[in-house]
Amino acid sequence: MLPEREERTFWVDGEVLRAGSPPVGLAGRDSETIVDGGWLLPGLVDVHTHPGALTPDSPFDEELLRRQLGEHRDAGVLAVRTPGTSQRMPTWVAEDPELPHVTSAGRWLATPGRFFPGFGRDVSEDGLARAAVEEAAASGGWCKVIGDWAADEPAVPLPLLTSVVEAVHAAGGKVAVHCQTAEGTRNAVLAGADSLEHGMHLDPALLDRMAAQGTAFVPTLSVFGAREDAMRAREPSVRRDLWLAGWDTMLGNVRAAHEAKVMVLAGTDSFPCGTVAGEMEWLVRAGLPAHAALGAASWTARAWLGLPGLVDGAPADVVAYATDPTLDPGALNHPSRIVLRGRVVR
Repeated sequence: MLPEREERTFWVDGEVLRAGSPPVGLAGRDSETIVDGGWLLPGLVDVHTHPGALTPDSPFDEELLRRQLGEHRDAGVLAVRTPGTSQRMPTWVAEDPELPHVTSAGRWLATPGRFFPGFGRDVSEDGLARAAVEEAAASGGWCKVIGDWAADEPAVPLPLLTSVVEAVHAAGGKVAVHCQTAEGTRNAVLAGADSLEHGMHLDPALLDRMAAQGTAFVPTLSVFGAREDAMRAREPSVRRDLWLAGWDTMLGNVRAAHEAKVMVLAGTDSFPCGTVAGEMEWLVRAGLPAHAALGAASWTARAWLGLPGLVDGAPADVVAYATDPTLDPGALNHPSRIVLRGRVVR
């Protein structure tokens, strides 16, 4: 079992995981062995994914949402965080035993000029703090603020973002901030955001503060890496050049963040869903040890979301692999068994 790297035996009691062998008389009676040998993970996690709409001009589609959450599940991603959707998460998602555990941040919160018009919840700067508290309450704890947008335009002012974070924290919630500019990333850290989404142009001088206040870093490297060649092929412009300047420091900043004890987590922000294994590979490329990179996509992320790992009494969410995924990250693409809420789904 990972991360402890210990040989253990578990049995599934309904939707619950139990440590040790089944009670005498239970084994063999209406039961089956589903994994005998291999490597067990408590389910993969994608902490930055937006199922339900493929493009900013597409309406929120509940059938697409179900299908994309199924893509996550079939890849062994048994928990996701959706930091922003165009509509609030439907209640049936939490009630469907065949879908991953979903932590929602409600609708994106966008002040004028910062985001695709009408795709999230458009609010005035004066109404941002109130809307953030409302989305956090409606979603079960998280909200998502678009902290900046165009690379050459101002970010949400620091005093305003600070007031938003303080209001949400006072209400018991947490704040994720989209930030891709130097100003936006700096403001998110100084405001005390709970997570930086993307964190492009992150100033390494802020890493100790992030670690001290518990701000997580979700760099979404795979979605940026997939765009690099196309961006370099564009004609030079202010926005293109700023994007490339930010990308050119991303891998080094991710490595430095890990070394500074900042929690680095895996999020894909891309389609198709269920590709968090590729994000783990990018984290390794950035310089994280394989064990830490896998944790960023599994047990570390689960703990951050308040979900247990492979312990007695935890939800029976288990993914099994034939080989050690810390030595062979590609193994994550080939789970031998997937168990969600005690049900074998693959």
